[in-house]
Order: sequence, then C-alpha cells, then structure tokens
Amino acid sequence: MDIELRNISKKDFKKAIEFCRIGMNVDYYTDKPFEIYLYSKYFWYMELLRATQIIGAYINGEMVGVLLADMNGKKKAYNSISGKIFTKTAELLMGMIFKGGANVYSETNDKMLAEFKGKNSPDGEMNFLAVDPKLNGKGIGTVLLNELSKREKGKLIYLFTDSGCTYQFYDKRNFDRNFERDIVLNLHEKDIPLTCFLYSKVL
Repeated sequence: MDIELRNISKKDFKKAIEFCRIGMNVDYYTDKPFEIYLYSKYFWYMELLRATQIIGAYINGEMVGVLLADMNGKKKAYNSISGKIFTKTAELLMGMIFKGGANVYSETNDKMLAEFKGKNSPDGEMNFLAVDPKLNGKGIGTVLLNELSKREKGKLIYLFTDSGCTYQFYDKRNFDRNFERDIVLNLHEKDIPLTCFLYSKVL
C-alpha cells in the first residue's frame, strides 16, 4: 500500500470533517444532525486555522488521513477569512445550543496544560490526527506521525484527547500520558462521563 504525503486539497475538507465526526464520536454527544455537522465542521476549521504543519495522506489520489500541528514561532499554513467567520459564528451558536455544558471540557484541558507547562516548555501541539475509519489499523496514522517527527525532530509536542477517541494509539507509540481527568458533560440535560487526557512526546 503506497501512501503519498502532501498538503491536502480544499476539495478534501469535507472528507476531513467526516473523519472528525467519526473519529471523535460526535454522534455520541448529540443525535441532532445540524449539531453534529456544526461541531464537526467547527472543530476542523478551528484546528486547520491554527496549524503550521498540514500533512495529508493519500492512496491512489484519495485522501485517507490528515495530521495538523501548531508549532511555536512558525507561520500558519492556511488562511481563510470565510473560515474565521464560520468558526466565530459556530462558537456563538454552540454556546446557545449547549448552554455552557462543553465549557467543562475546555476548562479541564486548560488546567492540564497549565500544569504541564509549569514543568515543561513544549515546542508545539499536535492538534488533529484523523484517518479514514475504513482503513483503521493499516498504519496510516503511524506514517503521518513519522512524517511529523521527521519535520520537527527533537521537538517536544503535546496533544489533548479523551476516552471517546482512540487514545490507545498514543499509548502504543510511546507517548507519555501526563495527565488524565474524569469529567461529566451535561448536554441537552444528559450527563456524559468522559476522561480527558494530555499526552506528550519528544519527536
């Protein structure tokens, strides 16, 4: 299986959003199609606009995975006024829809990061890694991670994930699990238990 690594095409953004929806199990948190679409698209554009490294994995011209990283002191790799407008609008809408329930998640991540930075000086964050769910276990995520390691060799990175995602991927690839925190999200008057993680690794 030959995997080509390159910057992703804009035509593949829709596929990346779908990878996000499935990989983050967005359907678990809400069964409303508009909310699922809104959050998946919001998360993709939020992370894309922060990224300084954008690495796409392609097989026979079809995108099968993508990795985004935000490295300190480097120029953003993608800029879009419409994307920025969308993320700001989506933030306002989700604030009304979820009524602050998701704030627990971001606040927990912020606290873990502050504690991590109290003892470490990270060079950046790996803020998105997603693979076509039909091809899980085929080594695509590892190929993407190895490419980032080649580009940013010796750099200390961190990442956030949670028990709703395939966090075991990082355990198997010698990331340090620095912190884990149990939280409960209250979304649409439904309590959803979740464990948040902060991982790190020197590439």
